[in-house]
Amino acid sequence: MTDRKAPPHGWLILDKPRGLGSTQAVGMVKRVLRQGGYAKTKVGHGGTLDPLAEGVLPIALGEATKLAGRMLDADKIYAFTIQFGEETATLDTEGEVTERSDRRPPMAAIAGVLDHFTGPIEQVPPAYSALKIDGKRAYDRARAGETVEMKTRAVTVHDLYLAGHPREGGDPDKGSSLARGLDPRLRGGDDSGAGLVSTFQTTAGRPDPYDPQAPLELADSVTLVAHVSKGTYIRSLARDIARALGTLGHVTYLRRIKAGPFREEQAISLDKLEEIAKGAAIENLLLPLEAGLDDIPVLTLDPDSAQAVRQGRVLSELPHTDGLHLASLHDVPVALVEVDGGTAKVVRGFNLPDVAE
Repeated sequence: MTDRKAPPHGWLILDKPRGLGSTQAVGMVKRVLRQGGYAKTKVGHGGTLDPLAEGVLPIALGEATKLAGRMLDADKIYAFTIQFGEETATLDTEGEVTERSDRRPPMAAIAGVLDHFTGPIEQVPPAYSALKIDGKRAYDRARAGETVEMKTRAVTVHDLYLAGHPREGGDPDKGSSLARGLDPRLRGGDDSGAGLVSTFQTTAGRPDPYDPQAPLELADSVTLVAHVSKGTYIRSLARDIARALGTLGHVTYLRRIKAGPFREEQAISLDKLEEIAKGAAIENLLLPLEAGLDDIPVLTLDPDSAQAVRQGRVLSELPHTDGLHLASLHDVPVALVEVDGGTAKVVRGFNLPDVAE
């Protein structure tokens, strides 16, 4: 019997397709590692992505699973399409239509209302969500026919804009990667991003948009980009934007284009993932553990201090600024440590193999 390969440590960033659940994605990773000859490996994900959503899903392997909780708290960026005129029970395409409206908002009104949903806001999560009410998931109660009363929660929308038209000084995560990620039905004739917004999707016989005497053009749907804090529900955001515009709406397309430090350019397809099961080296697809800590300064250790940290001992008389640091020996992460007044205490230790000195 051949020896199993050592369990890998780091991040696989999946471009999760629509229809696949996050837990199913974790199961797929476990399977390909097993078929690829790797020893049993801890696997977890860095933030649930609904089956109807697609895009960036960070998968933590080995010691990186110790950072999965931090990823849950990280900001996310989504591109999403609101279809106006109907609100559904689930606020997306999966649920039954609960209410209809004949009103369609002018594009100028859509652009104008976005500032009202930027910054600290309060929103009511969808009844069909994984939040627990008295120990039971809200979606289980909703599916059982119960009336689910969701409590308002505070979240932050750091940036919100029409896809392909980021605001000046706004979110830097825009451009061709977003254009590639959007539903092709929402694109224009090229990849410039100019056709990303469904600006004038109206009925036949619409007026000339360049005629100043003509009535305002109305939009059947619009695609937006939102940079949000943890706990923000895009479906609720879409519902509230539609209602603020005097109509109703639901999400027909949702793609996560960034999760914490991980961007869609780093994401791999399921086909690429399957290559691991056929013997492809995982190192070619794996990001290091510290890739999930790009905003954490490094505290460089010598062998003696590294040994002390591994034993959970406190380091003192350090010149480093207060806050969280990644303690590292020869570029191998040893622990997350909290520095306070020149003293460093271990927050989370990592059991990674040493490299040769």
